[in-house]
Amino acid sequence: MNKVKTSIKTDKRLRLAVYRSLNNIFVQIIDDETGRTLASANSLKVKGSLTEKAQAVAKSLVSAAKEKNIKKVYLDRRRFAYKGAIKTLAEAAREAGLDF
Repeated sequence: MNKVKTSIKTDKRLRLAVYRSLNNIFVQIIDDETGRTLASANSLKVKGSLTEKAQAVAKSLVSAAKEKNIKKVYLDRRRFAYKGAIKTLAEAAREAGLDF
């Protein structure tokens, strides 16, 4: 288990896991108690810069989360610094309705 999972494990919120490659961004909302992915989105079919892709992915993920009544999550950005595409993704998800 990584540091984020163990430090926030007592909180019952779902985990918004983010992975950023050189050209794409992938996000999942995961329930750590059951180990299941509840919603996911990626930028494989989106064109533009990485920050533009992050905004599109955030909107897609939030729409999938709203269908499943998911509102509260915590951001697991792993080793990625909170800047650029990660920051854009987080801000776009907050604006679209996720609470973290």
